[in-house]
Amino acid sequence: MLKLNGQRVGVAQGSLVLFSDYQDGGVMWTGEGPRELRKLVEFKEPFTGAPAVHVAFSMWDLDQKHNGRMDISADMITEEGFVIVFRTWGDTRVARVRADWMAIGSCAHEDDWEVF
Repeated sequence: MLKLNGQRVGVAQGSLVLFSDYQDGGVMWTGEGPRELRKLVEFKEPFTGAPAVHVAFSMWDLDQKHNGRMDISADMITEEGFVIVFRTWGDTRVARVRADWMAIGSCAHEDDWEVF
């Protein structure tokens, strides 16, 4: 469980088109078997520790002739950012995907100060 200081909670969110492989014949559209794509997301402001990150599909475009097999997750989460990981496998043909994300964690405040 991530426990937060109630006075210093930050929420960052965004939306990112991961790929549009149907336009240029990319591997998600033309390939078969295990395929993976990773996209780095950098927060506009850092958190004071690794936040909790939620990633979800907000748009997907698939070939209707094949089974839709997709997985999306967050990896390598730090106070500076994280990596969105998209995976598919088998004969699934994915034309394009957009992911929305939200990060919630402790953040600094302008009134914070450190004593050395």
